[in-house]
Amino acid sequence: MSSAQSLFTSLKGLSVIVTGGASGLGLATSKRLLESGCRVLVCDLQKTPEFSEIEKDCVFQKTDVTCEADAINAVNTAKGQFSKLDVLVNCAGVGFACKTFNAKYRKPHALDTFERIIRVNTIGTFNMIRLAATAMAENEPDCDNLRGVIINTTSVAAFEGQVGQAAYAASKAAVAGMTLPIARDLAREGIRVMAIAPVTTLRSSSTVKRKRDILLQSM
Repeated sequence: MSSAQSLFTSLKGLSVIVTGGASGLGLATSKRLLESGCRVLVCDLQKTPEFSEIEKDCVFQKTDVTCEADAINAVNTAKGQFSKLDVLVNCAGVGFACKTFNAKYRKPHALDTFERIIRVNTIGTFNMIRLAATAMAENEPDCDNLRGVIINTTSVAAFEGQVGQAAYAASKAAVAGMTLPIARDLAREGIRVMAIAPVTTLRSSSTVKRKRDILLQSM
């Protein structure tokens, strides 16, 4: 970004981190950004077969968003590869269908499952935000005094969760809830923060089947 041009004049040349960028919504986002001329760092736990479609056009960084060291490395890689970080898109997330009480097996929702979903979806998102914002604050402001943009992924489940979504809905409601105060925190730094709330996204058939089977077992 330069002081003579608005960040939103064109996406071309912007440096972007996409977490969870090797599959699902993250992969689709990475593809679109690359098509628009962005330089993209894809952060994910592993490469997927679908990721091979864009692998040659982007940089991949193995990243656990809940791990501080991994997140720091991701931001540093973006700065090292692209000289700066303009945009963070938080797409990394997990969701396991699990009812509060499993009537079939007479068991409660596993606490470690609940904790993992909160840790990845909520804490992992905040972990990336705080570190990306620190890097963006070093950017030269554009003509609108903008230094960077952060986009979080919440979900319609945050507002109307369904059966088996107690943990997932809670994690996404937390992301939705923290987006506004973080936006206010970072406004003076010229960093915009916003959230999207998808309904459903395309996933591999194996992922869909696994989630369906888990939910059916709890009924």
